[in-house]
Amino acid sequence: MEDKLITYGGQAVIEGVMMRGRGAVAIAMRDPEGKIVTHTESLGGIYKSRLAKIPFLRGLILLWDALGLGMRALTISANTQTGEDENLEGPALYLTLGFSLLLGVGLFFLLPATAGGLAERFLGWNAWWGNLLEGVVRLLLLVGYIWGVGFMPDIRRVYGYHGAEHKTINAFEAGVELTPENVARYSREHARCGTAFLLTLVLMSILLFSVMGPMPLGWRLVSRVVLLPALAGAAYEYIKWTAGHLDSRFVRALIRPNLALQGLTTREPDLEMLEVAITAFKTMRQAEQELAA
Repeated sequence: MEDKLITYGGQAVIEGVMMRGRGAVAIAMRDPEGKIVTHTESLGGIYKSRLAKIPFLRGLILLWDALGLGMRALTISANTQTGEDENLEGPALYLTLGFSLLLGVGLFFLLPATAGGLAERFLGWNAWWGNLLEGVVRLLLLVGYIWGVGFMPDIRRVYGYHGAEHKTINAFEAGVELTPENVARYSREHARCGTAFLLTLVLMSILLFSVMGPMPLGWRLVSRVVLLPALAGAAYEYIKWTAGHLDSRFVRALIRPNLALQGLTTREPDLEMLEVAITAFKTMRQAEQELAA
């Protein structure tokens, strides 16, 4: 069935949801007066290029573009709440993305690697134990960060819209009419979630780095940065493969940790949140139909 949505996805934004299709993206948000407003735009040609079909490389290309798309969507949703008209594009967008990536790499990769290296140097641990410590610290940082920010009221609402996004896609894939009452019955978990990608990336890094031998701290940090693109590409392929084989009991067992972590990044949405997610999805579908006409 062509509409099975293996390439469809979304993202929660401030008081709203972004839905991305094959050729168009739509954002639906509630403004401060409670009215749902929408924004649509066409996707860049990168999604249909040959580069987007090369295994492992396609994950890096689409991930970078998706980060930019998500950043723009967050800016649009923030403008809707404040009434301002700030544009995040061009050099400003790339600088913001670069800074965000540097911060993420530093916190979740270089800091744990430093902890493992210092344990080897000052505590006399061998490389295997140092690498294991690095992996445990990385995993705890990821889960702790997701859990901690979830206590912020604004983030809790974003997590609620995240749940609404998943429920809407799950309901569509089940073939039911998209009404808030129908969609509410479906799961907040989804195999193609970005949370699943992050956890897969971290777990793959633990497996890879745990078998690497001892090295000076400087080279240790360099190796983590150099190998990160390969890990990201492998994580993307893993998520894509598991999403296409959910009929296998073995695959469903493999993805249980990914789905379990989504218990932290999603909240049960109310009917108004579901209405926004459904509006985003239907608007995206309509935009796709207009592009195909």
